[in-house]
Amino acid sequence: MLKERIIHLKNMTCRCCVLLLRKEFTIEGIEILDIDIGFVRLLYDPRKVPWRVIKGILDQLGFEILENKEKVLVEQIKKAVIDLVYNTTYNAMVRNSDYLVERFNKSYPYLSSLFSRHENTTLEKFTIECKIEKAKELISYGEFTLSEIAYMMGYSSAQYLSTQFKAVTGISVTEYKVNHFEKRGLIE
Repeated sequence: MLKERIIHLKNMTCRCCVLLLRKEFTIEGIEILDIDIGFVRLLYDPRKVPWRVIKGILDQLGFEILENKEKVLVEQIKKAVIDLVYNTTYNAMVRNSDYLVERFNKSYPYLSSLFSRHENTTLEKFTIECKIEKAKELISYGEFTLSEIAYMMGYSSAQYLSTQFKAVTGISVTEYKVNHFEKRGLIE
């Protein structure tokens, strides 16, 4: 008898995670019905693949199963911020707070408070860190001026981006350009 199960996951932050999980589950004969950053919907035979095997795969890959509704929402908020910054053409005219309010149909103070309660940072700081990581990526490519990157990331000026860049990374944009091989951070 096949069983369908939706699992919400923490620490699943990029497309590489999706590909890796898809590969590992396929090896074990577990059918993936749907998968995206932060969740997977499975179809499997518990007699052939017990839950402990599925949990073992997730544990081995560093994914935490989320069962608390608030924690699931926090992971969805993180995914929405990452999507806004990385996976779409960043629209500097759309405020991050407006985007999240519309996406979750909840007030920004509620989303922000919930996020801070479950994470070791504020929602605003998390968003800034994501934007700086994306800016690092764009700087490393060398295809855009700092002013263009600032505009793309929703900053009012290259100076404002530079100020936040230094506050987050501890180095200036110029220092980063000179030594852009410095390890980029992970978004968790």
